[in-house]
Amino acid sequence: MPQTDPKGLTAKLRKGELDNIYYIYGQNIPEVDKLTKLIIKAAVGDNEEFALTRLEGRYLDFSELYDMVQMMPMMSEYNCILINDYNCERPRENMAGLRADDITKKLLEAIKDVPPQTVVIFNVTGFEIAIKYDYKAKQNVIRDKNKKLADFAAKHGTAVECPVKTAQDMAKDIASAVSARGGFISINAARELAELCQCDTLTIKNEIDKLCSYAGSKEITSELIGDMVHHESGVTAYNLASAVAASDRKTAFEAMDELMADKDNRGAVLAAITSAFLDMYRVQAARRCGKYADAVKQDFAYYNRGFAIDKLYKGGATMSLERLRKCIKILRDTNIKLNSSGGNEKIMLEQMVTAMLISDDRRRTK
Repeated sequence: MPQTDPKGLTAKLRKGELDNIYYIYGQNIPEVDKLTKLIIKAAVGDNEEFALTRLEGRYLDFSELYDMVQMMPMMSEYNCILINDYNCERPRENMAGLRADDITKKLLEAIKDVPPQTVVIFNVTGFEIAIKYDYKAKQNVIRDKNKKLADFAAKHGTAVECPVKTAQDMAKDIASAVSARGGFISINAARELAELCQCDTLTIKNEIDKLCSYAGSKEITSELIGDMVHHESGVTAYNLASAVAASDRKTAFEAMDELMADKDNRGAVLAAITSAFLDMYRVQAARRCGKYADAVKQDFAYYNRGFAIDKLYKGGATMSLERLRKCIKILRDTNIKLNSSGGNEKIMLEQMVTAMLISDDRRRTK
């Protein structure tokens, strides 16, 4: 079974079908962890203490690894080896005098003949693997050196990408989770919750627990979500950017107040706002070139914030490229001031918002 998705792997494991090599990676780290645990459970059951060996990728000794692979299992049907965060781009902490390709070649030699009684799992949870979309194959492919190990696993076992789900996909999972707890939430409200949590799986789980505990068997409405769910700073920053685009002074400063209340680090506030304006700039530039939302998300790796690009395309507030450049320069200059002066940070950020609002040549304020 070569490249598959989380559902395909889960279905296979439920049938009791195990491969000898797995490579689990992707932006959805909770999903990577979940699949890893499912494979381990299928291989060794409750005998992890005796049948599971955990190794760190950057400290592998290939001679020892070969011996471990060839070992017979103890108190279990399978001998299971979990190798976390082996990075083909930089397999060692100190690469002085070493070539990454040579080290990976030794790894592949050590696992080229995995016996039937051994299951080797590679999972990636501590670094990001570069991905691009192959329009011909209609799937994501790895575009860095880690492709070599993933392809090896796909050839001799299974490789699985765990991408971050879209807000729409998350909405279905949220609705199911709420229903399982005896509650109800509409798909539209569930999608709103996913967007407010920026599609972060762990944050969504915590918010579902809170909302279900409060609502009980009653419907979780958009109003309840608005009252009880904490707005992630990135979402508030988009609200601020949209208000600036519309020259809506009142909404812009309300968003700024919310950001300032959430963050003690003013640099983090500025970073969130800058990120929102850069997203708007990329969307406007892409529109001018005739590009669609999927191309922007792929080119700039918007795996966990893709919903924001979709919203900007579907009717989010727009600004001319000329005005966006002015705003980005204002953001740059504010960053320099924050890092080089001892002035009042709150005042500097408020002056920044004011400068962006009046950058509109039409000078429309509400």
